Amino acid sequence: MNILKRNNVTVSGSGEQTILFVHGFGCDQHMWRLVAPAFESRYQVVLLDLVGAGQSDLAAYHPKRYDTLAAHAEDVLAVLRELRVEQAVLVGHSVSAMIVMLAAIREPARVARLVFVAPSPRYLNDEGYVGGFEPADIQELLDAMDSNYLGWSAGITPVIMGHPDRPELAEELHNSFCRTDPSIARHFARVTFLSDNRADLPRLRVPALILQCAHDALAPRAVGDYLHRQLPGSTLVLIETSGHCPHLSAPQPTIEAINHFLAPEPA
Repeated sequence: MNILKRNNVTVSGSGEQTILFVHGFGCDQHMWRLVAPAFESRYQVVLLDLVGAGQSDLAAYHPKRYDTLAAHAEDVLAVLRELRVEQAVLVGHSVSAMIVMLAAIREPARVARLVFVAPSPRYLNDEGYVGGFEPADIQELLDAMDSNYLGWSAGITPVIMGHPDRPELAEELHNSFCRTDPSIARHFARVTFLSDNRADLPRLRVPALILQCAHDALAPRAVGDYLHRQLPGSTLVLIETSGHCPHLSAPQPTIEAINHFLAPEPA
């Protein structure tokens, strides 16, 4: 199988180092259009669609294989290998923050730094941990997806985007959800919302930037604080925006935070 075609990989920019952007649930690489071009003058910019999303090879999506996030992490690594990339910067939004983290844990030589955009290692609350959701909340969400995916999408996207004053943002996200195969979306949602990557955090040896939105219904402030505590040497930046998609609602602060994190250390 052609790996680059499978994941609909696009490459642009110029530079010795590669920065690779990975989208979140229900989205595709187009969601990075307000952020990725800012890095083209200094980096080789790589965009991809997770298998099952966007213009990826939908026939390659097998639920048994993609029953964990590790399979998507392996796909990211396969793309890096195919492009012969080492010491890349990996940027992951939402669930893909954990996907790029798993990739960095598996092959640290291929990853120099990580950028987590609105990340969460676990969405369910647990003893001593605030993830934002109770089991009944997640079950209700999954049941709604099963019974009426398009209706669920119309209701949830304004909550995810969090900008009632800018309805075009929620509309874009809703349209993206609607373009996703419902059966794949339902399966990936279960994998996403029932995942727990907290035990993987101590295994990470790559510097990470945590971009936390000030008001995020999916990943509350407590989640960003938790990640920062669990990842020694990580950098936590709070972006003053609502919602779960700062690369769409606040692209310039997102770019500035990434640039500051990637800036060379002063001599």
